[in-house]
Amino acid sequence: MATHDYFLYLMVILLTARILAELATRLKAPSVIGELLAGIVLGPSLLGWIEPIEAIKLMAEIGILLLLFEVGLQTDIKRLMNTGTESVIVSVAGFILPLVLGFLISYWLFDLTLLVSLFIGGTLTATSIGVTVRVLSDLNRQQSTEGQIVLGAAVLDDVLGVVLLALLYEFSVGGGVNIVNASKVLMFVGAFFVLAPMAAKLISLLIKRFDEASELPGLLPTTVVSLVLFFAWLAHAMGAPELLGGFAAGLALSRRFFLPLGIAFHSDEQFAQRIEKQMSPIVYLFTPIFFVYVGLSLNLREIDWSSTFIWSFSLLVLIAAIVSKMCGAFFINQPLKAKWMIGMAMVPRGEVGLIFVELGRVSGIFNNEIYAALVIVIALTTLLPPLIMKWFYGRYGADDMGNAP
Repeated sequence: MATHDYFLYLMVILLTARILAELATRLKAPSVIGELLAGIVLGPSLLGWIEPIEAIKLMAEIGILLLLFEVGLQTDIKRLMNTGTESVIVSVAGFILPLVLGFLISYWLFDLTLLVSLFIGGTLTATSIGVTVRVLSDLNRQQSTEGQIVLGAAVLDDVLGVVLLALLYEFSVGGGVNIVNASKVLMFVGAFFVLAPMAAKLISLLIKRFDEASELPGLLPTTVVSLVLFFAWLAHAMGAPELLGGFAAGLALSRRFFLPLGIAFHSDEQFAQRIEKQMSPIVYLFTPIFFVYVGLSLNLREIDWSSTFIWSFSLLVLIAAIVSKMCGAFFINQPLKAKWMIGMAMVPRGEVGLIFVELGRVSGIFNNEIYAALVIVIALTTLLPPLIMKWFYGRYGADDMGNAP
């Protein structure tokens, strides 16, 4: 592709994603739905103006790194200490049940291969903390009892999801399930999670010193992006997915950083807030490209919509995705209405689910029909819960939900 054509395509991608994201937000839907729709509109599914070429894919991969950096930046490990066992129960049940149910539906009912079934189950384990936090914030319930339980569970869900992503990545590269390789990956991931955030925290102290001494603007975003890219390379070198690098860097730079020995690093609230503020424009620039790329990679024209497979598969996976996530809330001791709200808040898959499904497509594990079905499921599980939660709170208010702590 000629350079000037690429510039034009990139402009169209960014503007279309922004316009449709704004429209989705005004319609009370998550912005990710608009960005995903932008890719569908611009790609082979509808207009056919833009193809998912390698240059766009590379920028999308940077977007994934920065997206997981932001997830790590917003992760609050200490929240689990406050909400205790209830968050752990909701998270673990909401992780295991979708994985098992998604696997059984794929493997036993639709006779898919072991690796494909594991990927489908893995995709269903995701919970989008971004969508959940946005809805709870809009409803002013993030400090409520059920809000704290949900946010604590979503934090642990992120950690478990990233570990599972590392395993699935290893299976996709190795061409199948291998227990020995899986054990090695878990060992490397564990070592990386312990060592990398500590190293990143030490490096952040140097960044802070240079930032205080520098007379040129832009040092923080330059050094932080460099740190994310370096940790992505380091994760790969240690035998873990590059995506873990972004997550670990964000986790360490978070103002809520907490790990064993983390007490030795005194967090500077103002410095952490400056990192978030100065990184936000870069994150918002690159991450929409990833969601648009997902839409570009989806060719709805090639799908046989008369096939019973895609309708039955999509419907069963959608039911499994909703029911399995909501079940976790019913294992804890809370009022019934609070259980319904906690369960519904854990359903949105959002950007995290799309990362899983895109990895499956890029690895050649998902064919176009399975890929399309999962994108549809992720879109519906991202779109419907916020609407239902707003209706539920509007009708019942905070009665029998539990009081703010």
